[in-house]
Amino acid sequence: MIRIEAAKGEAVAAQRVEIVERKGIGHPDYICDAVMDAISVALSQEYLRRFGAILHHNIDKSLLAAGRVEKHFGGGRILQPMEMIIGDRATFRAFGEEVAVGEIAVSAAKRWFMDNLRFVDPDHDLHYRVVLAPGSEELTGIFARPGQTRVSNDTSAAVGYYPLSATEQLVLDLEHYLNSTGFKGDFPDTGEDVKIMGLRQDDSLELTVAMPLLARFIGSEQEYFARKASIVKAMQEFIATGKHSFKTDIAYNCLDVPAWGLTAFISVCLVHLPKMQIRAK
Repeated sequence: MIRIEAAKGEAVAAQRVEIVERKGIGHPDYICDAVMDAISVALSQEYLRRFGAILHHNIDKSLLAAGRVEKHFGGGRILQPMEMIIGDRATFRAFGEEVAVGEIAVSAAKRWFMDNLRFVDPDHDLHYRVVLAPGSEELTGIFARPGQTRVSNDTSAAVGYYPLSATEQLVLDLEHYLNSTGFKGDFPDTGEDVKIMGLRQDDSLELTVAMPLLARFIGSEQEYFARKASIVKAMQEFIATGKHSFKTDIAYNCLDVPAWGLTAFISVCLVHLPKMQIRAK
């Protein structure tokens, strides 16, 4: 049963302060979610093809450990690839047959990177470690019970709301624009790791945007800041076409400091400087 109730109290759009954050397709948080989802879909398809039913699996835990790079204006090289650790539970054997869970997981992950991140080579820029294990007999046994109705193997809840506020819609639209085919055609030197925070105070909206420029395409600091100015102008023009009444201000790659050589957000490709991104259930 699904219940829908109207929210009580003042809507967020009517409040004086609103903060919205959006992480784009190249952000580590997005990557972890999307890759695990792709693996779950691939496993489900294999289970259905071979056994006629989706067997027990929980593919929702991963760790993306960033690599190390050496960069300079005009290029750079990868010193240590990223590592993607794929974890949780899956069914490895059913009805006397083995399922190549590890191979399916790595293949689905590589396909996602190939389809979504232009400058990441899934065979050379990443290492994959599969730490999936079989589920307990109590959980996997649920899927072997007869009948059309499946018993739940977990407790879960979901909460959603609609419609988006004007601030939320603008932040989402801007991220989609920055990662769109059209924008990447005009600015092929930008990466997919886009992060946007919108801070609305009354009718004024401050947008803080982080998006890397790729070192292989940028020959000098002067060229970087000229390119950055062009990108800000493109964002301003895009926002001006929207249906909103905000007074907007854009801050793009805020850590940049002229005359410091390589700026904070120039990267060789979509490999980040050493850090870890963990997604857990």
